Amino acid sequence: MTHGTSTQTHCPYCALQCAMHLDTGPDGRLAARPADFPTNRGGLCRKGWTSAEVLTVPDRLTRPLMRKDRGSPLTEVDWDTALDHIAERLLALRAESGPDTVAVFGSGGLTNEKSYTLGKFARLALATSQIDYNGRFCMSSAAAGSTKAFGLDRGMPFPLTDVGQAEVVLLAGANPAETMPPMMGHLSAPTLIVIDPRRSATARVALDNGGLHLAPRPGTDLALALGLLHAARVQGWTDDDYLARRTTGFERAWEHAAAWWPERTEQVTGVPAARIRAAADLLGAAARNRSAYILTGRGTEQHAKGTDTVSAWINLALALGLPGRQGSGYGCITGQGNGQGGREHGQKADQLPGYRKIADPGDRAHVAGVWGVDPDTLPGPGRSAFELLDALGEGGGPRAMLLFGSNPLVSAPDSERMRSRVASLDFLVAADFVLSETAAMADVVLPVAQWAEESGTMTNLEGRILRRNRATAPPEGVRTDLEVLSALATRLGQPAERFPTDPDTVLAELGRASAGGAADYSGATPERLESGEALYWPVLADAAPTPRLFLDAFAHSDGRARLVAVAHRPPAEETDEDFPLLATTGRLMGHYQSGAQTRRVPELSAAEPEVYVEVHPDTAARAGVAAGEWATVSSRRGRTRARVRLDHTARLDTVFLPFHFGGEHSANNLTNPALDPTSRMPEFKVSAVRLEPAPAP
Repeated sequence: MTHGTSTQTHCPYCALQCAMHLDTGPDGRLAARPADFPTNRGGLCRKGWTSAEVLTVPDRLTRPLMRKDRGSPLTEVDWDTALDHIAERLLALRAESGPDTVAVFGSGGLTNEKSYTLGKFARLALATSQIDYNGRFCMSSAAAGSTKAFGLDRGMPFPLTDVGQAEVVLLAGANPAETMPPMMGHLSAPTLIVIDPRRSATARVALDNGGLHLAPRPGTDLALALGLLHAARVQGWTDDDYLARRTTGFERAWEHAAAWWPERTEQVTGVPAARIRAAADLLGAAARNRSAYILTGRGTEQHAKGTDTVSAWINLALALGLPGRQGSGYGCITGQGNGQGGREHGQKADQLPGYRKIADPGDRAHVAGVWGVDPDTLPGPGRSAFELLDALGEGGGPRAMLLFGSNPLVSAPDSERMRSRVASLDFLVAADFVLSETAAMADVVLPVAQWAEESGTMTNLEGRILRRNRATAPPEGVRTDLEVLSALATRLGQPAERFPTDPDTVLAELGRASAGGAADYSGATPERLESGEALYWPVLADAAPTPRLFLDAFAHSDGRARLVAVAHRPPAEETDEDFPLLATTGRLMGHYQSGAQTRRVPELSAAEPEVYVEVHPDTAARAGVAAGEWATVSSRRGRTRARVRLDHTARLDTVFLPFHFGGEHSANNLTNPALDPTSRMPEFKVSAVRLEPAPAP
């Protein structure tokens, strides 16, 4: 590493994928500063500015760790010892119980090359169907809703810069002012309508600039979307010509929305009827000018009816004539850094690269041909993320798991249940850079390179494929995930050439495997990426990319979008005398996901050092808790110890907790693993809880 060098790359955190420079200082350490790029426009948030510090945290792992048995501590070993032991144990377990006894759990933070290779490794080297990833906890409901409506899922089927030109933007369950601060530069001109049970930072921006904040009771977003469609129709804003020419299904969708007049919607959601009508007028007038967007986030999606809720928001967008027109549309604000690419190339239980389906004979034949194997040798669909984790160690469930880039003991719902499932495994392997809460339970921990120490591609929230450039070498003794997978694959009997370790070689193969699929990357070459060309997929060889989808037709065979008839239903659990409040969860500006990275950065940890429960002063008084005190929040599944913060704008029936903390401070001790029937998304965003003073420690 040379003093004074600078590398342009992209941030390791959210799907905005802000561009940055990594500069090498006199001490050899890297420091981040912003680079000009369309998504961040020369800005970074607090996490981006401090991102290089994660590379040198004091507890960074640089040698493999292994334990002799569950009662023994983890001790340092050499790579051959660790890899030989893993292969020996996996082969023995597979011989005893069959290939599906080994599970693989991936991440929406892995590069496209690593996501692709992980799926290939599971299907070929392990021959297991048991693979899924933590993106199932993030974008799966939006993906399912978009696929139903449009025939294709690309989070934002338009560049983010388009949104900044709009008159009105409706944000349903999204708080970019805190979770993606540079995105707010694109939201400064439009009038905002924010749907959120909390008066979030984004809601305050909306109110300060003439917009609206609608604060529904948690679990009632679907009813609110139906009420807005009702108001838009009755108030004359629906685009009947567009509906006739470019969609099907409006009449059936309207049968449900017709019953949700604003006063009835107010009774269920708590949002005043006058505000529902005002929001419909504001959005409808902008839609008439083809200058409105509806964007959804995790707040409206992470429910046991999340797919139906997304469908209701898409129905509203279609009724107003927004999708498939330049200057307007519907989009999902993808969360994880590679949340889009991570869900396209084979980490999901039912999927092969390029959004191909593992149960489709033609898709299997295409990918098997690229891999050089018989299609009949590929396994079928496996369990989705929570179902996979919940089956660990159970009769017929996986007895071993390989974990890459995920920390489910903090990020999965019902944390105590998850801990018991992981503890019941015969064998757990974690590839990580620190001992996260889950890695600390592993039998073998493999130290792997981080974002600035390897190259690869990411796909941001717009579906734009980006080049993440290596800025420094990993610490001595640390390997890349691609090197780990290759070394394990050969020990499991695969030919070495089948699992290359060079990211560009993998990208070329990914291009061949995805060619002709919905997410076609065949034209995403290193040369085009290095040139700075904006490669929005589908991007075919020798063809222009696709920054805006659906302008001519939607991806269904008849070219029309589908309005999906959906009905409101209550959340999976209701409040009662024992659990009279509703808890919802979310992210903070200074932390990311399970906090394994950001809680180790002094500046970020100092700003938000501990979990808190945000509560209305009157609700706190009734519960006997006061500002600054520790409280216990209990649900039917577990309890969380949190510091009390009072907020007079909070709903009286709702408390909020950030989910970046582990152990007794984990918000996911409370959350409900009830699953959406389509997306298999757990119901993170609404749990019935009780608030009370914490016992003295």
